[in-house]
Amino acid sequence: MIDQHLFQLAGAKSIAKRLAGLDVLQAFLIIGQALSLDWVLTTLWEGHQLDWLVLIVFVGCFAGRQALNWLSEHWLDDYAGRTSQNLRQQLLKKIFDLGPALVQKQGTGSTITMVLDGINEVRDYIKLTFTKVMTMMIVPVLVLIAMAVLDWRSALILLVMYPLIVLFMIILGKAAQAKAIKQFGNFQKLSNNFIDSLRGIGTLKYFGLSKRYSKSIYNSSELFRHRTMRVLRIAMLSTFALDFFTTLSIAVIAVFLGFDLIDGKMNLFPALGILILAPEYFLPIRNFAGDFHATLNGKNAFGKIRQLIATPDPEVAAVPVHQWTDSDELQIDDLAFHYQNGMHMMPLSLRVHGYQKIGIIGMSGSGKTTLINLLSGFLKPDSGKVTIQGQTASTMHIPGWQGQLTYIPQTPYVFTASLRDNIAFYTPKVNDDQIREAIHVVGLDDLLEDLPDGLDTIIGSGKRALSGGQAQRIALARAFLDQSRKVMFFDEPTAHLDIETELDLKARMLPLMKDHLVFFATHRLHWMAQMDYILVMDHGKLVEQGTYQDLLHKNGYFTELIQRMRGEDNV
Repeated sequence: MIDQHLFQLAGAKSIAKRLAGLDVLQAFLIIGQALSLDWVLTTLWEGHQLDWLVLIVFVGCFAGRQALNWLSEHWLDDYAGRTSQNLRQQLLKKIFDLGPALVQKQGTGSTITMVLDGINEVRDYIKLTFTKVMTMMIVPVLVLIAMAVLDWRSALILLVMYPLIVLFMIILGKAAQAKAIKQFGNFQKLSNNFIDSLRGIGTLKYFGLSKRYSKSIYNSSELFRHRTMRVLRIAMLSTFALDFFTTLSIAVIAVFLGFDLIDGKMNLFPALGILILAPEYFLPIRNFAGDFHATLNGKNAFGKIRQLIATPDPEVAAVPVHQWTDSDELQIDDLAFHYQNGMHMMPLSLRVHGYQKIGIIGMSGSGKTTLINLLSGFLKPDSGKVTIQGQTASTMHIPGWQGQLTYIPQTPYVFTASLRDNIAFYTPKVNDDQIREAIHVVGLDDLLEDLPDGLDTIIGSGKRALSGGQAQRIALARAFLDQSRKVMFFDEPTAHLDIETELDLKARMLPLMKDHLVFFATHRLHWMAQMDYILVMDHGKLVEQGTYQDLLHKNGYFTELIQRMRGEDNV
């Protein structure tokens, strides 16, 4: 349950010291509450009058315990909230620094799970770990000392039983932890599968496979449910075993104390005090064990998030780059890249000048996205040289270059926010008239008219559903409002759209590309006629490059692509 890196977080030592102080006070209040209750019951049993002063002490100790618990929860809520928010900011910064390459490696579903659910699980993990561990380390020790003063034999029996219970917990905990770690990996796979299914639902419906594929999703979720129940069975077994052994230990103590009372070897006050304190002695470890399995996901999420945050930052080229102009030039010489799984991009060279529309064409898996990620600086090439605006670098991860990029993927993200906030995400200072102009330019007038609250209507996940075309138009509206970015990257922006929607978007996108350097990756050939220059990719290799007419005259691989996709070139 305990990850040693948890105590290396900012502020961990401070909160641990404060909680330790509260636990010491709580241990004394527990002892005071037990002994005062013991005194009141003993005096009443012996026929004496109720000792109101001692009863007030009991009430004060009880109230003090509740106050300390409240204060501990308040401190932990504040610390866990701040720490989890800091972790989320670090994780998001890392995702933005590494870009789409990290998301593609981890999987979209897994990344979303980490940023949303994973951080919340880490928050609970921090709270439960700090409070349970500190209490278990301090309270039982002080309570055992108090019991030893009352009856050292009973304290010795409980002292011997404690490590046996811990040992049994470790054995069952290891078994549950191994299954939980495996199940956490299955959860990430299920998340990726779910996101990919949502993305492809339109295609599945088009081919009439949605119902058949739903059975696959059902089977995956059922398999995940069965495996989860196996983990819970072990969790329930360990909880039962812990309760059984602690109850048995207290019962054994009660039997011995009962015989001592009958034989007159012990007075009622110490015997009753032992029985009142014994459950308090075992309570911290019972609470710890009860939350052990509940925090396994939090521990796994914390380890994964820490691993992602520790991912080395890409090499930054210290090259001062100004805003791209029509007279600037970018030259790539023998740029190459290899993935760990063996896939690679062969060395390629190209030269880009001023405001051009560069089309990147090829079949799925040909290397278009890899080239986009290399040119945008999200991937570091293994070899090659980059010359931009007359300056040499080994990577395109240049702050001045990336600061002027507009990146539009296949499925732009729509935030759960108003239409106004979604469109003005990169330019929050624009007014409503500018937003409406952007809406008109990208063809969202009908959507705006249908929204009940206009620009204030909340859209996004769980709210107003949007089609793929509408999401792309929102991304284009964002780009239209931010004219300061002169370099645009499109990675298959119309891959999941029907041809009518795509053609309408095409008519609205082309004017937005004017006076920009544009890299447009697609497998739709009808875009190529509007490109100034075309890069033809095949299995990670730049096989051809040139203008549209030049490639047609070559009668090479580009012509072969046209023949494979006969019909699209006439659109």
